[in-house]
Amino acid sequence: QVQLVESGGGLVQAGGSLRLSCVASGISFSFNDMGWYRQAPGKQRELVAIISRSGTTNYADSAKGRVTISRDNAKNTVYLEMNSLKPEDTAVYYCNANRPARRSNYWGQGTQVTVSS
Repeated sequence: QVQLVESGGGLVQAGGSLRLSCVASGISFSFNDMGWYRQAPGKQRELVAIISRSGTTNYADSAKGRVTISRDNAKNTVYLEMNSLKPEDTAVYYCNANRPARRSNYWGQGTQVTVSS
């Protein structure tokens, strides 16, 4: 059974920081590209950052300079370090595991991030 379990969300003031974690089980973690996405109320889910199985990273323009994605294959965990948070960062943040070669794609249940002004 595949599980992606996010944690680390919460309420933070504007300008603050949060570190999200996503622990994966039931997949060959090191073979997956891992991503963080977010969905704000009334909006579509959007990409925040991706880290490939080789460690290459890509960020949404809104995240560049404020967000760092990293992974620890030994712990089956992907992280999202977010700094200088803004109220517009308020959303549910989802972890994603994607393995194109196996056509597999999995989502976590999400963790709420709320940034107060």
